Amino acid sequence: MASCSSSRYLGPSPEAEFRGVWMATVVNIDWPKNAEDNVTKQKKDFIDLLEFYQNLNFNAVIVQVRTAGDAFYPTELAPWSKYLTGKQGRAPADSKDPLKWMIEETHIRDMEFHAWLNPYRATFDLDTLGLDTSHDFFLHRDWMVRYGKKFYYNPGLPQVRNKFSKVVQELVENYDIDAIHFDDYFYPYKIKGETFTDSLDFQTYGLPEQSLADWRRSNVDSLVAHVHRTIKKRKPWVQFGISPFGVWRNKSKDSLGSDTQAGQTTYDDLYANPLLWAEKGWVDYLAPQAYWSMDYPPASYRNVATWWASQKISTKIYLGNGAYKIKNNADKAWNRKNEIPEQLQFTRGTPELDGNIFFSAKSLKGQHEKVVKKIKKWYASPVINPTLKTSQNRILAPVEINSKTVSRDTLEIKLAHFDSIPRYLLYYFEANKSSGAKILFKKSYLSAGQENIHDKIAISGRLKRKTIQILVQDIYGNKTPSLMLNPKQL
Repeated sequence: MASCSSSRYLGPSPEAEFRGVWMATVVNIDWPKNAEDNVTKQKKDFIDLLEFYQNLNFNAVIVQVRTAGDAFYPTELAPWSKYLTGKQGRAPADSKDPLKWMIEETHIRDMEFHAWLNPYRATFDLDTLGLDTSHDFFLHRDWMVRYGKKFYYNPGLPQVRNKFSKVVQELVENYDIDAIHFDDYFYPYKIKGETFTDSLDFQTYGLPEQSLADWRRSNVDSLVAHVHRTIKKRKPWVQFGISPFGVWRNKSKDSLGSDTQAGQTTYDDLYANPLLWAEKGWVDYLAPQAYWSMDYPPASYRNVATWWASQKISTKIYLGNGAYKIKNNADKAWNRKNEIPEQLQFTRGTPELDGNIFFSAKSLKGQHEKVVKKIKKWYASPVINPTLKTSQNRILAPVEINSKTVSRDTLEIKLAHFDSIPRYLLYYFEANKSSGAKILFKKSYLSAGQENIHDKIAISGRLKRKTIQILVQDIYGNKTPSLMLNPKQL
């Protein structure tokens, strides 16, 4: 088993690493705590979550903005979510756009905002009386398939794909999001004795050489490809990420699969093929949900992470970690305070993996203090978010210093910079040959056309003995020439 001594925690952080957390809104898992809370209370709770993870040096939140044919923002394409206001279709009391506010608060704290959507889940239960008349259940009843205790959009219908692309288009055009994000819910997880009734649609839309399973996978592929085109046509710097179930296929069924014994798999049961999406360049990142302990026999974190790392796919890979299982699972490994830290260590020690995402936001806040302290040591300093692998070489305008002052160990600086793409990162780091570049401060998400940037940076140690470099980097990894600053000269 991997060692997790305290000295390893205090080692240097990588230059770039994804440190994300899922914030689930469905049935008020993470936020809002209660749909009946007033807007002021909801905003406070959201900021409390943001600041908790900001303090741990996380750099991204993935917020569920569409749970089941509803929305956490004003739109003609879906009713307001009951998980936000207590009644589906009811607008927030302050008549302001909560999504715009959430994005702004997230960016103020130098974290990415990924808008998380469920494409196919139409209802969370069978209580259709609680649905607003603007819900697709009433507008397009022929799109719905009842399966188990929920209704789903039928993935086999072109109309469904077209509708969902409109949903994505609206979000990308109207909001300053960093990514569109899907989770693992494509075709529903299989229920014994239940049939997903799409055989007539298969006869209508399937090709003669296709099996039912292949046709279903092609439907999901079409949605993913369509969404990718929709995003990149409008804002190519907005990412598209998907978080599939952790096991693609078991080796017992496919020699290319992982050494696991998962009861259901993403390829065979959810009809999703993330390896194809990566091969085709339709996604910017995959975040396989490896919600198992390091050595869990049926599907260990170690085996699942190793399998994904071995696929040599061109997209970024972030591993999903099941923080919700800490001291809350039959697998006793989750009682250990080192379980999550060892998973982070394993991920960072595997070059093909680019970071981690925790499910879910409430799992650590206010509890598991020893685990949180270890995560804080592991994420000891800020890091840059990974950049897009899409090749787009650009020349960035240099950064210019308008003014600078040093008071004790605080640097107050005014910079000038301009760029046409509103997706770039300004960061300062100390150039130290013995320890490498250490990021002192970073500021993200400057608006297009930004010219005057005023930063006030507290830096520990004797500031006037430090040599600081200032860089601007865009979402594609292009950088400005390094600007050297020696406060001793002030």
